[in-house]
Amino acid sequence: MAEEKQEKPRGSCLGKLVALISFAGVAGLGAAVFFISQPQDLSDLKGIGPATALNGARARDLKEVLKNAVDRGYPLTLTEEEINLYLKQSLAAKQGGLLEESVKIEGVRVRLEEGRAEIIIERSVMGRPVTVSMYVRVVQELDIQGRTKTMVMRDGGQYFPQLQRSERLVKGGRFGKLVVPQGFLILVLPSYRKLAEAYQYELQQGFEEMSRITLADGKLILDPRADGGSALPRAGETF
Repeated sequence: MAEEKQEKPRGSCLGKLVALISFAGVAGLGAAVFFISQPQDLSDLKGIGPATALNGARARDLKEVLKNAVDRGYPLTLTEEEINLYLKQSLAAKQGGLLEESVKIEGVRVRLEEGRAEIIIERSVMGRPVTVSMYVRVVQELDIQGRTKTMVMRDGGQYFPQLQRSERLVKGGRFGKLVVPQGFLILVLPSYRKLAEAYQYELQQGFEEMSRITLADGKLILDPRADGGSALPRAGETF
């Protein structure tokens, strides 16, 4: 009796590859949603939390502080703690629209790091904390007339700085614990525009009237002097 040959199941390698990619995509999307739903840890921020409230710490009036620095021409250092205290004392935020009943704005926080700042909006959605944030950097250069040109960039630097062609893929901010590309910021720009309008005077004094702006770990260093207290680079160079 001739042995019957057992046929191997036929399957397309391309079909298996598509199924594998689809599964990876769904898993990745699920992981992204999970991290977005988790608020970022704010315990490292200075100027917030129960300890600050118990100490009764208060910030200076930054409107007057900035104005005096510009008018009298002296450098100024603002700490992360002072900025967060000032935001807490001066910001009157209220959620509007259809979500007014279920969404509450808890506050705006700032994290100062070397070369960038992270502006964080903290909300409470039906009693659950939710955070979104935007990274900003400051780039300054001299024009051919020797005047300082200041540009505020809405990004936190490249995702992969070690790669030569990664300029377009930059960090925009964080949704929850997830770091998102710059393009995703379009979803939260209206909130940040309103925030900028509320602090228009402080931003104008702090970023348009200063010759030197330095973002460092835990502090913002501002200098209105024409030479910034040291030799400036040549025209067209950044500093």
